[in-house]
Amino acid sequence: MNMTLQRNSLLAIIILAASVLVLPMTAKSQILNEKTKKKIHVGLGMFTDIYMNVPSGLKTRTINQGFTALVAYRVPFGKSNFGFGIGLQVSIHNMYGNFLFKSYTDSTTMTKINDTVGYKRSKLVMPYIELPIEFQFVTKYKFAVGLGFKVGYMLPAHTKYVGDEYQADLQPERDQVRVKYRNVKNLDRFAYGPTFRIGYKWFNLVGYYQLSTIFQKGKGPDIYPITVGFMIRPF
Repeated sequence: MNMTLQRNSLLAIIILAASVLVLPMTAKSQILNEKTKKKIHVGLGMFTDIYMNVPSGLKTRTINQGFTALVAYRVPFGKSNFGFGIGLQVSIHNMYGNFLFKSYTDSTTMTKINDTVGYKRSKLVMPYIELPIEFQFVTKYKFAVGLGFKVGYMLPAHTKYVGDEYQADLQPERDQVRVKYRNVKNLDRFAYGPTFRIGYKWFNLVGYYQLSTIFQKGKGPDIYPITVGFMIRPF
C-alpha cells in the first residue's frame, strides 16, 4: 500500500515538474511563432529542363517535366524592401530521350535506341535535396524579385525504360517490358548554380542555370540543364 502511494506521489511530482518546464516553453514558442510565421514561405512548383551538350545523334524531349517543394525563411533588411532568404528544397529532375545508359566502373555512355524499337519512355530520374539562398526585393504590393544561388546533393538516381525489349538477340519477339535500373555510375552527386525568381503575390516564375555537369568530368557526357518553371508560394 505504501509502495503504491509512493509511486503515485512520485508520478504526480514528475507530471507537475514537467508542466512547470513545458508551459513557459510552449508560451514562448507561441510568441515566437507569431513573430516568425510571416517570414516562413512554403512553395510547390513545376519546371522543365533544357539539356545542353547532349551527344550528337541523341535527342532529349522538348518538355522534361520536374517537380519541386520548398520551405524558406526570409530575413528582411530593416524596414526596407530588401531581404535575404534561405531554405530547404527537394527537386526531382527527369531527362527523357531516345537513349539508354550503360555504366562501367570508370565511365558511363549513352546509346541511341534503335529506330526499329518501339518504346513509350526512356528517362533518367535525378532527385536532389537542395540549399537555396536568395537576395530579395519585395514591394508592399507583393511584387518580388530574387537573385540567388543553390547547392544540391543528388539522392539515389535511377533510369526507367518502358517499351519493347531492346535486347533483340535475347528476345526477338520484342515483348513489352518495364525496366528500372538503380546502379547508374559516375554521376556527380553535387549540383550548383545561380537562380532567378520574379513573381506577384502567390505566383512566381523561376529559373536555374546549373554550372556543374550531371556526370563526373571525364567519366560521362558533359550534359547540364537550364531550368525554367513556376512556383506557387501561398505563404
